[in-house]
Amino acid sequence: MMPNTIAPDEQDILDSVEKGEWQSVSNVAEEIKRYQAYAAAAMASNRIISLKLPPEDFAEIQQRASAQGVSSEHFIADILRQFVAGRLSVQP
Repeated sequence: MMPNTIAPDEQDILDSVEKGEWQSVSNVAEEIKRYQAYAAAAMASNRIISLKLPPEDFAEIQQRASAQGVSSEHFIADILRQFVAGRLSVQP
């Protein structure tokens, strides 16, 4: 069984919570609805794609994403945004 690992940004949040730096809000139900609306809007504006990658490529992506403290999905999306913006190019 693999040990549980936590990304650096997640660890920062956990440390902050454990230090008591977070406070509860009085209107939890309203806040939940507000953030659900934000999430729905984000999902409506994003498109989902499916990729088939060789296991060794995906393992490398996961490793590099983890080193940057982001998910593999975020890492791939960032690479694609850079390519579309012209900051990355395909080597022949």
